Amino acid sequence: MLLTVFCNYKKYTKKLNLLYAKVVQVQDVKWQHNRCSFELMEKPPSSGKSQLDEENGLVQAAEDVDPHTSRKSSSRKSFRLDYRLEEDVTKSCQDKHGRWINPWSTWRFPSYFTLLRFLLLDKDNSKVPSSREALDVELPVMEPYFVRNPDLSESGPGLRPKSITCSVYGPKEVQRAPCTVEQLPRIDAVVISHSHYDHLDAGSVASLNARFGGELRWFVPLGLLDWFVKMGCENVMELDWWEENCVPVHDDVTFVCTPSQHWSKRTALDDNKSLWGSWTVLGPEHRFFFAGDTGYCPTFKEIGQRFGPFDLAAIPIGAYLPRDVMVGQHVDPAEAVQIHEDLQAKQSVAIHWGTFALAHEYYLDPPERLREALEQKGLKPESFFVLNHGESRLISSPHGDIFD
Repeated sequence: MLLTVFCNYKKYTKKLNLLYAKVVQVQDVKWQHNRCSFELMEKPPSSGKSQLDEENGLVQAAEDVDPHTSRKSSSRKSFRLDYRLEEDVTKSCQDKHGRWINPWSTWRFPSYFTLLRFLLLDKDNSKVPSSREALDVELPVMEPYFVRNPDLSESGPGLRPKSITCSVYGPKEVQRAPCTVEQLPRIDAVVISHSHYDHLDAGSVASLNARFGGELRWFVPLGLLDWFVKMGCENVMELDWWEENCVPVHDDVTFVCTPSQHWSKRTALDDNKSLWGSWTVLGPEHRFFFAGDTGYCPTFKEIGQRFGPFDLAAIPIGAYLPRDVMVGQHVDPAEAVQIHEDLQAKQSVAIHWGTFALAHEYYLDPPERLREALEQKGLKPESFFVLNHGESRLISSPHGDIFD
């Protein structure tokens, strides 16, 4: 599924930048990921400057210092906040072998016996039609608004800047993509949730990079920078959970890498060598959340308390059966509704269903189970809606319209 998001944003105040610059001047952060903790090491006191000169120097640091120089492929610099300095956030963790782990008791990965049973013995009830004609009737693909009306894709309030979640094409497809890379409007940023092939496809990355080049910023979790550099991407920002950065040409756009409960793997030997995450996009008027792939865990209340309420959240509803295999890594529709509530989302859009054959539920079940879960919670259907592939919807808010 390709999700295009339009947001308006504003800059942080100079006072806030100055305050954070002072923190950076007096502290070095030393991470100890294997114990999910960090310690603050004080720097020696500065010498002989007046308070005014020191403050002026700190303002300069806020403008010029990039805290992520070692983890970005672009020479462009931007200074942003680092929420990891706050003690009450759930921090990313690595084991003694350098592999990322989930820090919640809700995480469990199926045993090898369970996986073998799932792959070899369990009945697949997805029942995807074998013919394209039958599939198009049951799961129609609509032409996106920017394909129907290309002149509208670059004009109007609320249409800049633009970002996409890169989860197009990939493993065994159920339904085709609604457009090609060449048909997309101008894209400023792409967020990547993790390294699995249904969310990170080399062909899609190559096509986007060929069209947009260095003008496109890629936001990726820790451990994926080298992969993107090898793909020829020039403008990559690699972030840990709770780190944030921006699009250079739109420094009023704030992207925060936030936690999720999942795992990563692209080859036989790289299990959990790269981090996974969700993404929060913040602004003065609109806030957007992209969950990526995730099982249910306490972090969504944490994100909602820190950044909510969200104007729109993109939350997965599919690939959830059998539960003993999927419960740790994929939410079911009822858990998706719980995430919607945890985030304090005003509206949510269902993602991660009907595109790839990943699990054993009937391929049209997720929207129906979502409707039932909303009814049980007493929520209106429009509060958490399902779009056809390629469908566009105008979401109204007191601060202006948001395109979805």
